[in-house]
Amino acid sequence: QLQASGGGLVQSGGSLRLSCAASGFTLDQFTIGWFRQAPGKEREFVAAISWRGDSTSTADSVKGRFTISRDHNTVYLQMTSLKPEDTAVYSCAVSRRSYGSDRSYDYPYWGQGTLVTVSS
Repeated sequence: QLQASGGGLVQSGGSLRLSCAASGFTLDQFTIGWFRQAPGKEREFVAAISWRGDSTSTADSVKGRFTISRDHNTVYLQMTSLKPEDTAVYSCAVSRRSYGSDRSYDYPYWGQGTLVTVSS
């Protein structure tokens, strides 16, 4: 089971750190992606990290503000300088690709998301 956590309500300009953890299997063999979906909008790519942790990619909309990282069995999304437009449900997903992808269909396994709300 894959589970995202760490969401909550934060003021504009604030920070949050999201975590993606697994039970029943280990994440260290998989590339992990973070995606988000705001109300009434399509799901969009946020960031990804390769299974070795040697390659990351970040969407232009969050570049310089969000950082993805990983340790043994947890993947983190550090979010700073949050804006109201970052409000969304954030989900992590697993891919067998060697490197991250910004396409949701490259991630066959998804966990439950966590809600991030940024107030203005």
